[in-house]
Amino acid sequence: MTMRIANHKSLLVLLFIIASWITFAVIQNSTKLWTVLKLPLSLHHWNFITKTHPELPLNPAVSPAETEPRIRRIVEKLDQLIPPRPFTNVSCTTSATHSRASLLSPRDTHCRGDQLDVLLEMRDHLGRRKEYGGDFLRARVSSPALKAGASGKVTDFNNGTYLVSFTLFWEGRVSLSVLLIHPSEGVSALWRARNQGYDRVIFTGHFSRGTAQVNTDCALVLNSSAELCEYLDTRDQEAFYCVKPPHIPCAALTHMHSKNKNVSYLSKQERSLFERSNVGVEMMAKFSAITVSKCNSEKTVPVKRQCKFGMASTIPSGHVWKDTWNPVSCSLAAIEMKECLRGKFIYLLGDSTIRQWMEYFKSSINTLKSVDLHESGKFQKQLAVDLNENINIQWQKHGYPLIGSLTYSVKEIEYIAQVIDRIGGEKNTIIVISLGQHFRPFPIDVFIRRALNIHDAVQRLLLRSPDTVVIIKAENIREMNVDMERFSDFHGYIQYLALKDIFQDLTVGIIDAWDITIAYGTNNVHPPQSVVRNQINILLNFIC
Repeated sequence: MTMRIANHKSLLVLLFIIASWITFAVIQNSTKLWTVLKLPLSLHHWNFITKTHPELPLNPAVSPAETEPRIRRIVEKLDQLIPPRPFTNVSCTTSATHSRASLLSPRDTHCRGDQLDVLLEMRDHLGRRKEYGGDFLRARVSSPALKAGASGKVTDFNNGTYLVSFTLFWEGRVSLSVLLIHPSEGVSALWRARNQGYDRVIFTGHFSRGTAQVNTDCALVLNSSAELCEYLDTRDQEAFYCVKPPHIPCAALTHMHSKNKNVSYLSKQERSLFERSNVGVEMMAKFSAITVSKCNSEKTVPVKRQCKFGMASTIPSGHVWKDTWNPVSCSLAAIEMKECLRGKFIYLLGDSTIRQWMEYFKSSINTLKSVDLHESGKFQKQLAVDLNENINIQWQKHGYPLIGSLTYSVKEIEYIAQVIDRIGGEKNTIIVISLGQHFRPFPIDVFIRRALNIHDAVQRLLLRSPDTVVIIKAENIREMNVDMERFSDFHGYIQYLALKDIFQDLTVGIIDAWDITIAYGTNNVHPPQSVVRNQINILLNFIC
C-alpha cells in the first residue's frame, strides 16, 4: 500500500514538471508564432508614418524564396498606381498650357500659417478635360529674396482634377509654382519602358593578368552565348556578369566603367513628351506673387521638441527660411559638429550624394585627417580620422550597378548588406545609407531587391546591437535636362516611395532629402553646400 502511494506521488511530480516545461516553451515561442502569422507587406496607400520601436522578430533570416514574393507584391502595388495610358496622338496628352488653375477661397489678406488651396483642372492640347489622373506634378512655394521655400501637397482625385495645398510658413512676398514634370501618358510610358530592359547602360570590365589587359562587356543581365563570369552573392541572390576573357580567370576583374547605350524602349511619339521644352512646364505662370502678413501678433507659437527618431512624417516635412531647414513637426538645434562627433564611428554607405557629406565633414573639421587607403579612381573608399577626439568617418560606394564614365576599381566592391553584416555596432556607431540614382536606368525589381537585402541586414544588426543608429537618406531631385528615359525624377520618386515603405517597420531615421531639395529648388543631383549642411544638421540632431 505504501509503495502504491509513493508511486502515485512520483507520477504527480513528473506530470507537474512536464506541464511546467510545456508552459515555459509556449511562452518562449509565442513571439515566433506571431512572426509566422504576421500579415504580408502593405503599401498603406503610400501614407508613410515612421513607427517607434517596433518589435523585431526573433529569427529575421529571409530565404531567397521568400524575397521573390516580397518583390512581386511591391511591384504589383506600383503597377496599380501607374496604370497603362496609351495614346494615339500627342494632342491627347496633358497640356500645362491648356489646363486651368484656380485659387479656392480667394481673399485679400494672407496670414502666416494659413493654407492656400489651388484646384487644377487638367486638359489636353485640344482643350478637352482629362478624365483620369496620374500626372507627375511638383508644387513649390518660394521667396527667393528671403532664401525661403517649401514643397506643396498634391492630392490626385484620379478624374483629371488635383488639389494643391500650400502652407504659408513665412511673411513677405511669396510665389506659387506647380510644374507639370510629365503628363500621365508620359509617366505610363516611362514605367513600361523602365521595366522592359537592362541594357540602357553598357558596362565595360577591365581584366588584368600580368601584362595582359582585356576588356569585355558586363551587365546585370547579359544575353550572350559566350562563357560568362558570374559574380554572385549567394545569400541575397544579387549577381553581376561579365563575358569571360579567354585564358584569364574571372577573379582578374579589376576595374569598370560605363556609358549609355543607344537604345530606347519608347516610341518616337512617346519620346517627344520628354523633350526639354515639355518637361517641368509651369502651370501657374499667370498667378501674381502674394503678400503674406503676420496678422495675429498675439498668437502663441507652440514650442516644438528637438527632432528625434520615430516622429510622424508630414507633407510638406518642413520649409527653408534664410537658407536654413525648419521641420514641421520638430525643431533643429544648432549643434557643434566636432563636439557631437566625439567618440563616434560613422559609416557613409552609398552613392556620390552621400560622398558629399564626407567632403563636407573633412572641410568643416580641420583636425579630421584623411587616411590614404591606397585605392584609386573617383569611387575610391575614403577614411578620415581625428585621433585626439576619437572620430572615425568613412565613405564606401555601393555595389553594382555603379554608373560612371570614369574608370573605377572593383577590387574591393561589395554590397551594402555585406558591409552592415560585418559591423559590430553600438550606441556610438552611426550608419547612413543612400542609394537610388544609379538604379534609375534599370527595372524596378533591381532596386527593390537591393533595398530589401539592406533592410534585412539592418534588421540583423539591430537585433545584435539595438543601440546602433541607422539613417536612411532619401534621393535628391536632379536636373531636368538629363535623359528622362534613364534618369527622370519620376523613377527616383517611385524608389523614394518604395524605400520608405520597406523600412517603415524598423527603428531607423529618415532624412527626407527629396522634400528638402524640392523646398530649396536645387534641381541638381549634387546640391550646393548649404543644402548638404542642413541635411547633416538633421543627422547631428538625431545622434546628439
